[in-house]
Amino acid sequence: MVFTCRAVLFAHLRKPGGRQAMARPSSDLAAFREIFSKAKNIAIITGAGVSAESGVPTFRGAGGYWRKWEAQELASPEAFARNPSRVWEFYHYRREVMLTKDPNPAHLAIAECEERLSKQGRKVTVITQNIDELHHRAGSKNILEIHGSLFKTRCMTCGHEAANYKSPICAALEGKGAPDPDTRDAEIPVQNLPRCEQTGCHGLLRPAVVWFGETLDADILTRAEKVLDSCDLCLVVGTSSVVYPAAMFAPQVAVRGVPVAEFNMENTPATMRFKFHFHGPCGTTLPPALARHETEQE
Repeated sequence: MVFTCRAVLFAHLRKPGGRQAMARPSSDLAAFREIFSKAKNIAIITGAGVSAESGVPTFRGAGGYWRKWEAQELASPEAFARNPSRVWEFYHYRREVMLTKDPNPAHLAIAECEERLSKQGRKVTVITQNIDELHHRAGSKNILEIHGSLFKTRCMTCGHEAANYKSPICAALEGKGAPDPDTRDAEIPVQNLPRCEQTGCHGLLRPAVVWFGETLDADILTRAEKVLDSCDLCLVVGTSSVVYPAAMFAPQVAVRGVPVAEFNMENTPATMRFKFHFHGPCGTTLPPALARHETEQE
């Protein structure tokens, strides 16, 4: 089955039978901790809410514009084909902003938990919708980036994909990308935009992210499904549960009877399907939830 990124909003999950569809989720941290202490294979699904606490622009909701455009007007193959200079300005701005941001306590708690539990023969896998690499910078190792990364590029000609942390990514973009609505487009000639450095290629590079209307990487999606099929505890952290297919991940886990804990600033369309819901900033609620349990050996 092919999943198209963000093409469908998560408006109508099938209602699972039993108590998950009826009972309100619990906010009992001690009860969550008891389950956590026994879990051997933990899946942690993360979304924009985690990174928002690091000051990362989400480009959603009120004020979610770059200049006069919403993200979906720029993050598409059609937008790139029409105006690659404008799209690269947008992504250059996002890359430069990210280089000034740091992982917050939620990122750090996840990374510390993964490292600690790995020494006990237990596994933590992060499945993230975020493209900012803050999980990497926090120290997480076992990460599936289902929407790609701001710091990877892909050649439109030869298809080569590579990490790229240059600042600026090319000389023509230096000082460009300001988000103010009055800023004029730089209108950089296409030959001066980021270019492939593979021998004999010199093709136009694009950000290696999944744009609106594009399919998710089948290999990464398959790996994510394997994690979700085998996990015995699932956390959903800072995600709105409205972007398909990621919005289906945790409810599908809950349907097979596995405890799911949601950590979010607000309820989501999926909240009532989960065993736990912890309300508040992820950087506040997550660290005590994932801290060393009294039953863990030093």
